[in-house]
Amino acid sequence: MTGSTVTRAQLAEAVYEQVGLSRNESAQLVETVLEIVAGALEQGQPVKISSFGTFAVRQKGRRIGRNPKTGIEVPILPRKVLVFRPSQVLKARVNGQTVPAEDEA
Repeated sequence: MTGSTVTRAQLAEAVYEQVGLSRNESAQLVETVLEIVAGALEQGQPVKISSFGTFAVRQKGRRIGRNPKTGIEVPILPRKVLVFRPSQVLKARVNGQTVPAEDEA
C-alpha cells in the first residue's frame, strides 16, 4: 500500500487483491471487523489481535490543568481514552527485526 495514511478503501482493496473476495464483499468484511472492534471498545472490553497488539479503553480521573496562554488553572473532567499497546512482534517488524510469534508479550 502506498501513501501516507492507510484508508478503509485501501484495506478493502488489499483484501480484494489478496483474498479473492469481490470488492463489495471485501469492503463489507473490513467494515464488519472494524465495527466489531469498535463495539467491543465501546463496551469497555479490550481487543487483542495476536502478533499485532491490544486496543483498550482507560479511564482518566478528574485533574487540574493549566491554560498555557493565561496560566489559569482549569479542571479537566474525567474521561475515557483509547490506548494501543503494540505486541513485541509488531515492534520488531517496525524496527526491521524478526521475532518468533510465540515471544509475543
